[in-house]
Amino acid sequence: MSASPQTGGSVPHDQNRLDPNAEAEVSEGLPPGFGAGPMGRVAFWLAVAFSLFQLWAAGYGTLPSQVVRAMHVGFLLLLGFGLVGNLVARTRGGQVFFWVLGILGFSTGIYNWIEYEDLIRRTGFLTQTDLVMGTILVVLVFEGARRLMGWPLAVIAGIFLAYCFWGQHLPPPFVHRGYGFEQIVEHFAFGTEGIYGSPIYVSSAYIFIFVVFAAFLERAGMLNLFNDFALGMVGGVRGGPAQVAVLSSALMGTISGSGVANVVASGQFTIPMMKKSGFRAAFAGGVEATASMGGQIMPPVMGAVAFIMAETLNVPYAAVVKAAIIPALLYFGVVFWMVWLQAGRDDLKGLPRASLPNPWSAVKAQWPLVLPLAALVYLLFAGYTPIFAGTMGLALVTVLILGAPLAAMIGPYAFRVVFWVALGLLCASFLKYGINLLVIVIAALVLACAAFRGARPTIGIVRDALAQGARNALPVGMACAIVGIVIGTLTLTGIASTFIGAIIAIGENNLFLSLVLTMLTCLVLGMGIPTIPNYIITSSLAGPALLELGVPLLVSHMFVFYFGIMADLTPPVALACFAAGPIAKTSGLKISMQAIRLAAAGFIIPFMAVYTPSLMLQDGGPIAEAWGYPVEVAFILSKTILGIGLWGVAVVGYLWDRTTLVERALAFAAGVSLILAMPWTDEAGFALAAVFLVLHGLRTRRAGAAA
Repeated sequence: MSASPQTGGSVPHDQNRLDPNAEAEVSEGLPPGFGAGPMGRVAFWLAVAFSLFQLWAAGYGTLPSQVVRAMHVGFLLLLGFGLVGNLVARTRGGQVFFWVLGILGFSTGIYNWIEYEDLIRRTGFLTQTDLVMGTILVVLVFEGARRLMGWPLAVIAGIFLAYCFWGQHLPPPFVHRGYGFEQIVEHFAFGTEGIYGSPIYVSSAYIFIFVVFAAFLERAGMLNLFNDFALGMVGGVRGGPAQVAVLSSALMGTISGSGVANVVASGQFTIPMMKKSGFRAAFAGGVEATASMGGQIMPPVMGAVAFIMAETLNVPYAAVVKAAIIPALLYFGVVFWMVWLQAGRDDLKGLPRASLPNPWSAVKAQWPLVLPLAALVYLLFAGYTPIFAGTMGLALVTVLILGAPLAAMIGPYAFRVVFWVALGLLCASFLKYGINLLVIVIAALVLACAAFRGARPTIGIVRDALAQGARNALPVGMACAIVGIVIGTLTLTGIASTFIGAIIAIGENNLFLSLVLTMLTCLVLGMGIPTIPNYIITSSLAGPALLELGVPLLVSHMFVFYFGIMADLTPPVALACFAAGPIAKTSGLKISMQAIRLAAAGFIIPFMAVYTPSLMLQDGGPIAEAWGYPVEVAFILSKTILGIGLWGVAVVGYLWDRTTLVERALAFAAGVSLILAMPWTDEAGFALAAVFLVLHGLRTRRAGAAA
């Protein structure tokens, strides 16, 4: 059982071979895999060590939080620069250079661990060595983020950092009192206000565990289960291949934290299938990009933002999920509806029923894979911490992977049942006897698998999942690290109050304009940075302002989060769409235009939630006072579904048949009226909807009778 880094989806050797005659050029982003040769194996095992360290820190919790954060960033820098050296550097010297940067980055984590207590005592009086190590950390975080995430996020953070140094020379209201080099370095590189702030805490405590959990489920075959289930459920309906893409992406969103990764993972299967069935390439890519990005608002993981939001707002995780569940269902309902209409307009049928798998047979054959996800959801809603729930879910899927080949070797069915029941009881005993029992159970399973030739490959699955999980966590972790620069600037200089004051001044006269300004800020920021840092930055700026304007805090944060996701579909950058481009073999910009069209009705859901918070299951309004809260939720949900449904008809131009211009105008006007929270607009919207349905229905019936 060799520990080859080629397992886990690495690129072929010829793509990683170092060319001694090539220039030491590097590019943004990373190819897949860990690299070839000895350094590839080093990177692979570093990734395994990273995962094991994080799981040990989460399971035992004996290290101070500051040390865990510092080591988390240290591992991110070591593995990140190591992979840049292995996969991107063109010369041996370039490879050595990046590995040296990685070792320097890791040394900052070790330094914080060794000097932890002394650094606390030296607060405000750092030594020269402290300042050197702090400066190295800041520089390497910027460079690491640039290499892994591209220029936009590094440039934005750089602007904020430059403001700390030279903001005292700006005119009011942007001027600040000025800060020295030592104070800036201490603020950003030590303590919990800068790089080691709340975002990196959430990354080290919550996000990493859930990313590894998703990697384990993917290695165990969860993606195949999702695809088979989606094929069987909706593959035969109108526009079936596209509906499969929507449902499988929604399911994948329950465990994955990255919309772009969802595009690449499920798009390889769904986009060619959509094209083969008659959908245009740009539309196929748009469906996959829109559905995959929507996976980030699908509980329980919600692109990892759910944990950051709960930590930021100091509310239970379940409260965040409760606010997200209806918008998430509406979002995917919109995409299903748009695909249904477009397929009807283009006369595209579903796949032959005889060729589709039975969805329930797929679940029956692979039902153990559902158990870890079900346990995770139960524990999260039962009030356990995300760290505990994630660790238990990860332990359960590990036990399932390791126990499956051992159970298969047991002859009689009754004995296999006894084996699984015994394992289940041992795992459940963890609640009483602690983490040590769980570690003993997993270690015993590893030894048992090693003893039997047929079971040994499962150890490789666990090993590869640990490595791939750490690799998948790199972009998210580096984004959380560098966004600490932005948050640190806000806390150091107080510039956030200027932005908040501007939004409040606008909102005093028109809340809608404040919401539009916030939406545009999210979309512009999100064109270059991922959802998590986009949410952190914009919620820090706009969240308090919207709260001052009377918007419930959780609703304002969901508003910001929602449009941060939409930014990945919005041209000109549209990261998710450009990720789908090579698979669909068409322009990412064309895909983006189709994605915006598909998600057009979805853009209105956050605005409706602001004016009617019961859409996010928040406080009720006049209807709740008069008729009860359930009646208000049902009414708001009904008119929202009708409104976005009519918008979809107006955009596509089809319902039971192609619509006329007058019918499209009526559908659009009815949708707008139902969305606006003004006197008499609901009544007007229902009346216009009835007129549209009658006119379109009569014309369609006459056309059918004539045919």
